[in-house]
Amino acid sequence: MAYAIPFIILMQVCTIINVVTASNDLKLRSKFSSILVFGDSTVDTGNNNYIKTLAKGNHLPYGRDFPNHVPTGRFSNGKLAIDFLASTMNLKDTVPPFLDPNLSNEELLTGVSFASGGSGFDDLTIALSGAISISKQIEYLKNYVTKVKSIVGEKEAKNRLGNALVIISAGTNDFLFNFYDIPTRRLEFNISGYQDYIQSKLQIFIEELYDLGCRKFAVAGLPSIGCIPVQITAKFVNLKDRKCVEDENLEAKIYNQKLARRLLKLQAVLQGSRIIYTNIYDPLIGLIYHPQKYGFVETSKGCCGTGLFEVTPLCNELTPVCNDASKYVFWDSVHPTQATYKYIAKYLELEVLPKFQFQRDYNIFD
Repeated sequence: MAYAIPFIILMQVCTIINVVTASNDLKLRSKFSSILVFGDSTVDTGNNNYIKTLAKGNHLPYGRDFPNHVPTGRFSNGKLAIDFLASTMNLKDTVPPFLDPNLSNEELLTGVSFASGGSGFDDLTIALSGAISISKQIEYLKNYVTKVKSIVGEKEAKNRLGNALVIISAGTNDFLFNFYDIPTRRLEFNISGYQDYIQSKLQIFIEELYDLGCRKFAVAGLPSIGCIPVQITAKFVNLKDRKCVEDENLEAKIYNQKLARRLLKLQAVLQGSRIIYTNIYDPLIGLIYHPQKYGFVETSKGCCGTGLFEVTPLCNELTPVCNDASKYVFWDSVHPTQATYKYIAKYLELEVLPKFQFQRDYNIFD
């Protein structure tokens, strides 16, 4: 009996901790009305299926590990980070593309992706890729708001928009297409100037979203661009020499530092907003530099084909693929695997979502 009371007390303390944790978790998951996503192929769940572009992921082997092995238009073997986040937030298992003509009212209300593979903040990027521009994604949001108003009414639609988690993930294509691989913008900018140019475009984009009623933003920085397989291939002819391009990684880190500072200043100006810098560089570089720690094996090549240069449309039904994509950080020569996206989503769940926890819910009557 001497040990009975301490054990009971311990059990009671554990129960209280579990209840508090579950309560906080429930608050966090119910904090958002929906998820609205803008950007490029890292968050395009199928919009490119409905436009004229070579950048499509609606054919095998893309989607090989998606439920029912369906190629949905996602540029990966399975789900994206936003799909896992939507599930974590108890909204839905997957985020549909806005251009899907068969969206139900429930799917519209809980959120969609407006993103397009190949998109970016620089108009030159769109000219090369044929993707849906950021400005066009804004127009699609306006159409979306009209549809939501028709479902729940104007006041509730405004509340839902103000309490939506808005995710913005773009910028990589701008540097790949216009500065590193096709150096068009180098004729008028040095790297610092081009970083500022892109971020000024991003700031305008956020301000437009804010004017339309959005208040909660998670804005992704650049990944470790120099570790993208196709970038390594472009710099190292000899396979034995393959390694991350450190100059490009350093420049991505500087871009991210600038972005974090800019977003803090912008949040101070946009009343009632919460604008969170979303660090994807560190979790991705962690997988690349310490793969065994996280169950990965291959970090410098994609699973599709040789993994050195294949990306849609060169990654297609005739292209051989690796047996186990979960051991690869990259699916093709540009895009991460589902396993990588799942890890990044978990990182964001722990490091980004809690930063919204103590923000008041948006209410038009406040």
